[in-house]
Amino acid sequence: MEIFQMIKERDIGIVLDERFKLHKGPTGHPENPNRLIEIEAGIKELQGKVTAIEARLAQDSEILFVHSPNYLKKLKELPANSLKLDQDTYWCKNSLQVARLAVGSAIELTQKIAEGDIRSGLSFSRPPGHHAEEEKAMGFCIFNNIAIAAENLHRSKAAERIVIVDWDVHHGNGTQHHFEGDPNTLYISTHQFPFYPGTGSASEKGFGKGEGATLNVPMPPNCGEKEYIGVFQHVIEPAIRKFAPDIILASCGFDSHFSDPLAQMENTATGFKGMTLIIRALADELCGGRLAILLEGGYSAKALQEGGKAVLEAILPASVDQLPETQAVEVNSRLEKILGQTN
Repeated sequence: MEIFQMIKERDIGIVLDERFKLHKGPTGHPENPNRLIEIEAGIKELQGKVTAIEARLAQDSEILFVHSPNYLKKLKELPANSLKLDQDTYWCKNSLQVARLAVGSAIELTQKIAEGDIRSGLSFSRPPGHHAEEEKAMGFCIFNNIAIAAENLHRSKAAERIVIVDWDVHHGNGTQHHFEGDPNTLYISTHQFPFYPGTGSASEKGFGKGEGATLNVPMPPNCGEKEYIGVFQHVIEPAIRKFAPDIILASCGFDSHFSDPLAQMENTATGFKGMTLIIRALADELCGGRLAILLEGGYSAKALQEGGKAVLEAILPASVDQLPETQAVEVNSRLEKILGQTN
């Protein structure tokens, strides 16, 4: 029994489902089914080390944790033929089902982790979610997957204090706006700035009871692994430790990779692995290893293959829970400037 419990505590869950590929837009659109094909290629050798979590459709009542009844009604009434929800976000006959699947899978994974059925895990789903607002789709996102999953944890009382770390290269405006008045949800974002969607300045720190529970770390173009790991070590790690969460959720974008066509950052597989190792160690220290990672952006084959593999490797039981010495970052003048904005 004791040996079984030790194995169970180390189980890593993963959500992968062919139905996520049914959301298809115009030829050449960067948010397309090939994103998942590239991730699958990157993690192929590691899939035998994880536990499959079955994807499921979200119910209306779950979507309404974050989105308005009018918005959901509008989506249900849309024609099946392809159209645009905004200048970036497309819609096809399968989009509502796939978006429901992304939400339901986020809820399923995070609930299992919060309740101790598995230790940690990843959901490689699409479409992404962190830009979606209460009343509108935005930036390739239809429903805000991570915000709904976090709300579900609050409402089911599976977790009281939740950290959401968002390392997509674009600021998660929808997630921040939903939680910026909530003192029990700490939203942290690293993002290229100024950049789409224009939100996420260091001065945005939440309001009312939630003041101080929003931490934005705006970063200039051309930041690489040194700056990212440094920010996680010097800003994010102490903030999470001080907050003392019951679970950590991550909005995982691979679009800060140097090969990404939509941004101007220089991050690498080493950077993604380093960031994940830091939050994995914090989850182990503070909340019994409870860590859920949900896919957001990332639009180059190299970024998706390298990033997906790096993040999954970092949460596997065999990984070392601390950064190798060669990855430890000394504060330089560029990093000092970034850190100075958050103080």
